[in-house]
Amino acid sequence: MQDRQGNSYGPRISLRIIFALIVAAFSLFAYFSHSTYNPVTNQKQHVDMTPEQETALGLQSAPEMANEYGGPAHDPQGQAEVDRIGSELVSKTDAGKTPYHYQFHLLADPRTVNAFALPGGQIFITEGLFKHLDTDGELAGVLAHEVGHVVARHSAQQLAKQNLTQGLTGAAVIAAYDPNDRNSRYKADMAILIGQVVGLKFGRNDELEADKLGVRFASDAGYDPRAMIKVMEILDQVAKSRTPEFFSTHPNPEHRIEHIEKAIAAKYPDGVPAGMIQ
Repeated sequence: MQDRQGNSYGPRISLRIIFALIVAAFSLFAYFSHSTYNPVTNQKQHVDMTPEQETALGLQSAPEMANEYGGPAHDPQGQAEVDRIGSELVSKTDAGKTPYHYQFHLLADPRTVNAFALPGGQIFITEGLFKHLDTDGELAGVLAHEVGHVVARHSAQQLAKQNLTQGLTGAAVIAAYDPNDRNSRYKADMAILIGQVVGLKFGRNDELEADKLGVRFASDAGYDPRAMIKVMEILDQVAKSRTPEFFSTHPNPEHRIEHIEKAIAAKYPDGVPAGMIQ
């Protein structure tokens, strides 16, 4: 519209808002334009890496990750046990039908209670957790959970989601920040916080899915999946401090137990068969 002098007036969109919209649109397009079907999880996933790229990334990251936990453990017998059970979990389950190359590592850190997986099949367990496990079934449960992370391509998904979140957060900061408005800085900080919380939510969901896959892989390899419940109880006992679950990347052990029990009941509605390895 124009006034009598011919000057246009009405709502104007600043260049800052236009640029923010472009950044947001590009981030959304980049995320949703890359999708693939995972035949093991039977899910459509948004990832922008190939399995070969995941494998290469995992192999490149493995030495540095191992060094953070004291390097390889000086325990040939323990490493052999980890290798044996890990190999069974791959060779006897659908995990072996994936394009990944699995390697299982026992790390020397005696204090840190942890196990984790890198993309492409690099799987680690610390001596701090290994020494708390009493049975083959418990070790199988831990390793099966980590195999689940690899098969479900959680690392690749997280990288894609982080790129999306960073793009949208950046767009929100651009749109909210006004150098002439002191209060806009707090709006920008809030946008960053929201992005972080969204990322944490994805991590918790990944852990629960890996637990479900862990039940599947452990039992398919002949191990009693109920041993995973014992692992959760161990983790609960050794935890020295607690963070409220909503702000934790891992669900609390008792919450995970509920999901593990549901996964076991769904796989074995008539009860877990006798004779499985404890």
